[in-house]
Amino acid sequence: MSSRQTRGTALDPELLLRAYSIGIFPMAESRDAEDVFWVEPRERAILPLDGFHVSRSLAKTLRQERFTHSVDRAFDAVIDACAEPAPDRADTWINQQIRDAYTFLHRIGHAHSVECWEGETLVGGLYGVRIGGAFFGESMFSRRTNASKAALAHLVARLRVGGFRLLDCQFMTGHLASLGAVEIKRETYLQLLGGATGVSDADFGALDALPDDLPTTMVRGPVSGKRIAQLLTQTS
Repeated sequence: MSSRQTRGTALDPELLLRAYSIGIFPMAESRDAEDVFWVEPRERAILPLDGFHVSRSLAKTLRQERFTHSVDRAFDAVIDACAEPAPDRADTWINQQIRDAYTFLHRIGHAHSVECWEGETLVGGLYGVRIGGAFFGESMFSRRTNASKAALAHLVARLRVGGFRLLDCQFMTGHLASLGAVEIKRETYLQLLGGATGVSDADFGALDALPDDLPTTMVRGPVSGKRIAQLLTQTS
């Protein structure tokens, strides 16, 4: 299913959030396109929060603290990086309408970014939309090996700690499949979506406020690669 938005018109934030809540999202034909179209895939990629695959390479990257992690520190820079051409993508679906709309959603607390840094250099990250206990991943980028995977690992750990129910990845790719994503039918997705968006106590910031009386097997202190790795690999 797809339909088009009038050329050059702004994406209304309330309309955008309503669209996400019923399984629809916007895309553009290219970065320079003047309009967007609405998409409702018949098959949807999701990443089960208890099924994220941490490879040996990614676990090593996290435990060795190769990147500094942050959230919402550089939302504008992340969405701009996601809109840049990449070796596997000559163009992007993020046009000015989309950039403006998601930047506004970020300002009102419904869109977030996760960043990976080398010193003061942004080397990887992702952004997406949050409604209730659902997070809709929009795009990611990487300028260093494993940087986008580290950002996604951070996101998964954050959503798990915060009581989220759904991480939507929109379309399946080989990259996402290698990390544990699965593809489900639209009807199944809509059932999961309805339950997740109705969650009222999901907390995107819970990871930043974990109590000091954590089990001794868990790394304490600020969010770090080591903490993320342990949160994702610990057993109950």
